[in-house]
Amino acid sequence: MSTPRRKPLHLNAFLMSTGHHEASWRLPESNAYANTDVEHYRELARIAERGTFDSVFFADSPALFGDVGRRPSGSLEPTVLLTAIAAATERIGLIATASTTYNDPYNLARRFASVDHVSGGRAGWNVVTTASVDAARNFGLDELPSHRDRYARAAEFLEVARRLWDSWDDDAALADKESGVWADASRVHRVDHTGAYFRVRGPLNVPRSPQAHPVLVQAGSSEDGKDLAAEYAEAVFTAQQTLADAQAFYTDLKARVARAGRDPETVKILPGIVPVLGATEAEARSREEQLDQLIVPEYARAQLARTLRVDPEDLPLDRELPADLPDEDEIEGAKSRYTLIVTLARRERLTVRQLIGRLGGGRGHRTFSGTPEQVADALEDWHANGAADGFNVMPAVLPSGLSEFVDHVVPILRRRGLFRTEYTGTTLRDHYGLDRPVSSFPPAPAQEHDRDHHLDLLGA
Repeated sequence: MSTPRRKPLHLNAFLMSTGHHEASWRLPESNAYANTDVEHYRELARIAERGTFDSVFFADSPALFGDVGRRPSGSLEPTVLLTAIAAATERIGLIATASTTYNDPYNLARRFASVDHVSGGRAGWNVVTTASVDAARNFGLDELPSHRDRYARAAEFLEVARRLWDSWDDDAALADKESGVWADASRVHRVDHTGAYFRVRGPLNVPRSPQAHPVLVQAGSSEDGKDLAAEYAEAVFTAQQTLADAQAFYTDLKARVARAGRDPETVKILPGIVPVLGATEAEARSREEQLDQLIVPEYARAQLARTLRVDPEDLPLDRELPADLPDEDEIEGAKSRYTLIVTLARRERLTVRQLIGRLGGGRGHRTFSGTPEQVADALEDWHANGAADGFNVMPAVLPSGLSEFVDHVVPILRRRGLFRTEYTGTTLRDHYGLDRPVSSFPPAPAQEHDRDHHLDLLGA
């Protein structure tokens, strides 16, 4: 009897300047100005494409991240960066983060539709609500909007964006030179949305893109975040430290997707992992220790204090976290990451110094040091045991960590039948095995090419 075919892994390359370890920029081989070097990111994308990754992914926030003394700070606007990468690659998906709290649906829908056109159907949008008070103050607000309000706005934002992407039928453009009609205006629709947060007339000023909608990704793991993902997401980026925690998240989210009336198989759950590779386990651990020793404790402690909503003086480096930290209910931003960090510290009884070492590599994502075989084993273990559909690979050092993963881990996964040997499609939806969305507008009947009639339908 033949062995059932295992579901393939999905791999995204989460790219961050010189790497995810906060001290990676201090290594002799690192380009300390990589965060604004377009060619650096193009080369990383080409490496990931050589490894047939599903996509490259960029996080983003409309505020200066963290302490500029700590690591390279400041980043290029990611949808602009994706267009530059699109020209240097052919197949790999291109995912960027954009906030529903500090954008409007029309402009953002247009940007992502444009990236999808430019890339030939490879765009994805990581939907975030932005949990930073610094971002709020860049947009005329004194305080961060409430957690619930941000997620309510995000849900309406997504509804409007999807209607805008649907506002052109696939066959709207006729380019009929003989009749002089470029498009059938009965196939270009107003949105006419009025809601609690937005009023949008439409239609979008970009025709329907190759994927119809960019792939929708979500990265919040709070209760509200999981509900938003269940309703809209097609991939979920998440952070768990243990197999049991990852299994619980996976089971919970897939059940929510089913309750929302969607097929759980169409939502890919992709935990982050920070792999540190070595020819031997000892060499890998030595590399990790070298990076940890380059962390500046004062900067790292200040960042941890901001996350935990306490003063740095309340976090002595060689003591465990204080017992009287704020409850999660008191946290308006990044609730799930706050809980993950506190749980990790309590479970393993880490001192503050040990905790900032653990967080230095992946800010709460799982770090794993070992040989290529051990890393492949770790990925397969979570994948086979109901904890992940794939992974958001977060190399500690770039570009070397990504090259080593592609050259040494990917071949092992391929030999085990867990990962593609070549691309079989051209779009990000193809890579994820997702259908192209059907328009939310009913099909329009055929119209005669009457110029005045078309102009009237558009309200011209």
